[in-house]
Amino acid sequence: MGQVSILSSQVAFSLFGLEVHWYGIMIALAILFAVMLACFMGKSRNLSKDDIFELLIWILPFAIIGARLYFLIFNNGPWGIDSFKIWDGGIAVYGSIIGGAVGALLYCLVRKKNFFDVADVVVPSLALGQAIGRIGCYFGGCCFGVTTTNESLQVFPLSVFINGEWHLATFFYESFFCLIICVLLCVLLKKVNIKGLNFGVYLVLYGILRAVLEGLRDETAALFAFGLKVSQFLSIIFAICGAVLIIFQIIRHIKNNKVRRV
Repeated sequence: MGQVSILSSQVAFSLFGLEVHWYGIMIALAILFAVMLACFMGKSRNLSKDDIFELLIWILPFAIIGARLYFLIFNNGPWGIDSFKIWDGGIAVYGSIIGGAVGALLYCLVRKKNFFDVADVVVPSLALGQAIGRIGCYFGGCCFGVTTTNESLQVFPLSVFINGEWHLATFFYESFFCLIICVLLCVLLKKVNIKGLNFGVYLVLYGILRAVLEGLRDETAALFAFGLKVSQFLSIIFAICGAVLIIFQIIRHIKNNKVRRV
């Protein structure tokens, strides 16, 4: 039975007295590969590499601010000067998605781009970034699942050994399925030319995935509504909005095609 433990040291190395964490390295790699994929997939929506890099400049600061604010709001701080200490941890994926969407929307308004064209290109990269970024949770020792006493589950990648106990490796589950979502969205973007479809499919698939995984997470987060954690509730909202968007955009696409034929 393979025993895989969370690393005892979260620091990869020190540079001029500054500690560089493994988690940060994984996030940097996630951004790098996400941008590379977006540059490749952008051709499907007539977005150049220059468009992608400018888009990144708009998205990144809003994503960071959103990730931190989401954490602070739903974890009651810390407020004051400590609110800015993002290097000590305390960011949330959903906050970065919402913040990044705001940045993308502003970019589209300023550059007069179609938001759905941009969103369709971004979401495969977002899924890839999440797949890589979640591996950082292994190094950071966070986002793992509930303890398991079932010996058949006590093997990586189903579980990880943390503080003397076996826990479901929920961060690995999310990483694996986000990679699958990324591949699916790339194929969809290449094969189907319906604006907003890719964006809607991402919202549905990631919303369902996250709603399920949040129920397996080993944390004592307060319930938000209807017996659900805030991230579960938001995941369901994402999935519903995505389903509505898919239906609306398909109907709109069909109507437009009929008009052109007439």
